[in-house]
Amino acid sequence: MEVSIIGSGYVGVVTGIGFAELGYEVIFVDVDESKVKAINDLKPPIYEKGLEELMRKNKGRYYATTNYDEAINKSKITFICVGTPSKEDGSIDLRYIESASKEIGRALTSKNDFHVVVVKSTVIPGTTEGVVKPIIEKESGKEAFKDFGLAMNPEFLREGNAVEDFFNPDRIVIGVKDERTKSILEELYRPFNCPKLITDIKTAEMIKYASNAFLATKISFANEIGNICKKLGIDVYEVFKGVGLDHRINPAFFRAGIGFGGSCFPKDVKALIKKAEELGEEPKILKAVIEVNERQPLKMIELLKKRIPDLKGKRIGVLGLAFKPDTDDVRESRAIPIVKALLKEGAKVIAYDPKAMDNFAKIFPQIEYANSAEDVIAKSDAVLIVTEWKEFEKLDYSGKIVIDGRRIEKAMKEAKIYEGVCW
Repeated sequence: MEVSIIGSGYVGVVTGIGFAELGYEVIFVDVDESKVKAINDLKPPIYEKGLEELMRKNKGRYYATTNYDEAINKSKITFICVGTPSKEDGSIDLRYIESASKEIGRALTSKNDFHVVVVKSTVIPGTTEGVVKPIIEKESGKEAFKDFGLAMNPEFLREGNAVEDFFNPDRIVIGVKDERTKSILEELYRPFNCPKLITDIKTAEMIKYASNAFLATKISFANEIGNICKKLGIDVYEVFKGVGLDHRINPAFFRAGIGFGGSCFPKDVKALIKKAEELGEEPKILKAVIEVNERQPLKMIELLKKRIPDLKGKRIGVLGLAFKPDTDDVRESRAIPIVKALLKEGAKVIAYDPKAMDNFAKIFPQIEYANSAEDVIAKSDAVLIVTEWKEFEKLDYSGKIVIDGRRIEKAMKEAKIYEGVCW
């Protein structure tokens, strides 16, 4: 089966290369010629563990182009994997979805065979049928569910573990309306041995939002409990060991610290809040989730100022800039508000991250970037641990002031002065 992928970010590239590994022929489409060139040169346009090796292994089973007509006419299924960022008011920005839908519709005008279009981008319920469908129908002159298939297939890939998650999913959710599309997607996903849930299209869209909103809620709940525990002298990690043993409560995502970032949780929760308000609902829990998350990283600055009241001119080290380990993604990274606050206090910031410094420097070109984590420790008056990269667990923290947002055990044992955010 031939598959085309629109968009070559984290979801698009991992999905496409994953299908190539399963033996499918894959065509990537992107308007960014540098990404097209990178893929054709067997180089991932983003960093994701294990991805480059898979790209080299599957050479000849995929290629990239900027040409929609070529990709649509040479494939049977097209996945829309473009970004859906937030607008300033928190609502979802559908410009890339709309653009991809127009190009797909135009390409379908010259194709007589039944073609399936699958939205994999995260979109508010009603978007596939209310936005994508009418655009493709208008541009192609064809009727959805009759002349071409349309489905929603949300992604549940964790950045840093996306390759592993593609091949070993917890579940596959397929939102469809017509039997022909359903049978084609069931055939595509036949190699996967996991629960497969077939729903209507809007339900599939909502499953993605509800999943992300709940996981974000668990994190903010853990942080709120952690803040209370900190003032009571209780280790919140011991608390959640006990909580997690309850069979009704999964222990995952109770890692208290400085909150969540990335391309999914913040924007998806905000988009769901905005949609709820448009529907006349007051999403109090979801609003609290965002409020706690935005406040949480600044706890590091509060703890730092207890140890160094005047930060002006002080050299403060920041270990970790990516929003999580094993990725170079800095979108909504907790390092962003932390560095902003440090600069506002007049501190001199020296930072290090194994993969994300180039991306972070686009936001903060004015700070110093170290050659290694050891350099950060050697040159700093105090060190903030912001991302839990494995290599940070092997550093020598002796003699340093360490404010830890990610619970690095070695820092806890060795630092001259140690403060954990929630423990």
